Amino acid sequence: MHRLAIFFAVLLAAALAQPACAVDFVAGNVKVSAPWTRVTPKGATVGAGYMSITNTGGAPDRLLGGAAEVASDFEIHEMRMDNGVMRMRQITNGLEIKPGQSVELKPGSSHLMFVGLKKPFVQGEHVKATLTFEKAGKVEVDFSVESIGAQRPGSTGGGPGMPGMGGMKHGH
Repeated sequence: MHRLAIFFAVLLAAALAQPACAVDFVAGNVKVSAPWTRVTPKGATVGAGYMSITNTGGAPDRLLGGAAEVASDFEIHEMRMDNGVMRMRQITNGLEIKPGQSVELKPGSSHLMFVGLKKPFVQGEHVKATLTFEKAGKVEVDFSVESIGAQRPGSTGGGPGMPGMGGMKHGH
């Protein structure tokens, strides 16, 4: 009986030590949910950030940009298919979040770019950043660093490549 009690105590301690995946950050009428990023290979100069942004207010708001100490620049990007080729471009006028709606920043779609990385992103660590909204102002967020192939927070992914991403062109 004693061994069983020790086993359950260890199991409970391990469960309580796991980080929570769904973390919300709020500023004004904007809620940022579960920000995350992926491991970056040594020598990489860019990393991407993902999250869900919900506007709980009655007027549109706009994500204008942000900043992070780990990068020299912070950009908003979108990805679109153009004649069978996935293209990525910077969104310079911000990303609108309509009243009562959510915008999902995810792999293969709109996302944030940490440009000019000062150090690699390491799985299990966190990347602190500040997002700037037109109406809600600044909100401090904490990106969890997931595996290199993750498709969502808490997933392990299938490796560094994503299906259908061959031939991607990056243009501003």
